[in-house]
Amino acid sequence: MADVLKQNAKKPKDFFNTEHLKADLRGRSIRGGAVTVAAQAGKFAIQMTSTIALGRLLTPEDYGLIAMVTVVIKFVQMFKNLGLSTATIQKEEINHQQVSTLFWINVGISLIITLLLIALAPVIAGFYSEPRLIPIMLVLASVFIFSGLSVQHQALLRRQMRFTSLAKIAVISLFTSLIVAVILAWYQAGYWALVFLQLTSVIVYTLGVWIACGWRPGLPVWNSGIGSMLAFGGNLTAFNCVNYVSRNLDNILIGRFWGSQELGLYAKAYQLILLPIQQINAPMTSVALPTLSCLQTQKQQYSRYYYKALLSITSLGMALVAFTFASADKMILLFLGQQWLGVVPIFRWLMPAAFIGTLNVAETWVYQSLGRTDRQFRLGLVMSTIDVLIFVVSVRWGAVGVAAAYGLSRPILWLPKIIYCYRGTPLRVTELASTLFHPVSASIGAAGLLMVINQFLSTGSNLAIAIGLDCLIYGLLYLTIWMILPNGKQTLWEMLRMLKEFRKKKK
Repeated sequence: MADVLKQNAKKPKDFFNTEHLKADLRGRSIRGGAVTVAAQAGKFAIQMTSTIALGRLLTPEDYGLIAMVTVVIKFVQMFKNLGLSTATIQKEEINHQQVSTLFWINVGISLIITLLLIALAPVIAGFYSEPRLIPIMLVLASVFIFSGLSVQHQALLRRQMRFTSLAKIAVISLFTSLIVAVILAWYQAGYWALVFLQLTSVIVYTLGVWIACGWRPGLPVWNSGIGSMLAFGGNLTAFNCVNYVSRNLDNILIGRFWGSQELGLYAKAYQLILLPIQQINAPMTSVALPTLSCLQTQKQQYSRYYYKALLSITSLGMALVAFTFASADKMILLFLGQQWLGVVPIFRWLMPAAFIGTLNVAETWVYQSLGRTDRQFRLGLVMSTIDVLIFVVSVRWGAVGVAAAYGLSRPILWLPKIIYCYRGTPLRVTELASTLFHPVSASIGAAGLLMVINQFLSTGSNLAIAIGLDCLIYGLLYLTIWMILPNGKQTLWEMLRMLKEFRKKKK
């Protein structure tokens, strides 16, 4: 992290002012997106290595035990942040006293959460009738002590569009945690390898953002004008809570009624489904949200950037999701082995949700960049109620039944959600449909044709060659369909021009 140290010589006040960013906002956004995506490619490679290595060294039961605890851990984790990192990024003007106060609020909440998890450990173990969960929760509770210290530093780095520093820190923390986890798994530590995977990653990441960010908190000032930021963060946290409960009730119900083996298969399928989406959506959001927040008063520029950013995300995200659907059985057999073949039907039933999931950022960007997390929370209440009903009814058919019900419901519910989101904004559903026409058509068309071709094409028993051939055929089909669609060539050239612009600015 030596090169990161060289960038932290800014004066503390420099971390709050964003006027200097507006002079080259487009260039910073393009460069930041490119750096973030490049770093995410490295993270994806590390995560795939982790999935393959740990998948062969550990068992579905090991993953099932961690999944039981992770449901609780991730839920309380939302209160550690309280949405205050996003509030720091979104607010047009902030000062040292405000950020210092938010920092100590985050630290205080993190300590409370740590104590709460320690107290809940016997309760969770009793609920699942699994005593091994107690020591797991006690160790993972310490994660919050470290992560609470990094919230505001990370937010300030994003506010200043220091994406290169954040990318380096993320890759280093992920790689370090993988090394620790693989060593522990090799020496038969079992599920403890997954526990220390999380703990190591958080510790290294916290150290990294403190080194990269030269700002240091002062004493809290309670009358510093943080009321609007707390309201923003409160609505965002409330949305995250109801959304999380509904999205993780499936894990709770499967674990409770079907056991750790079934939950392990479901959790692994869900992890694999989210993997390509997370590699794109999360890093691009870290770039798009600060940019859209800067443009929130400029309607025309806001809309133009929004649609172009969505086109970039979906062009890659939808293509990846559709390809993994077409080649799911080969990929799981090659990367995870025979013991994980039960993941395949779950994996494929979740695919419609994953395909629509590439568009989740379409709503998130609008609500958060325009400061309308109150509307996001109200919609979250409605959607969470629907999800709860879906999971409660479908759990009787096991993990496959839950996956099918959830996967098929997402495309049906997407249009009403986006109509509600766009109301009162400069954005239009018709313009979004026009933006998505090419990636949706090319992705679905290429995946369907590939599956038909595979019915007649024999690739032998070498899975690596088979997947490589699938990838080549899919890529050619995807580009061909895109080019023959109306305005396909023009849209593709525009995306290439943006890439060339980034290269010129880099030089």
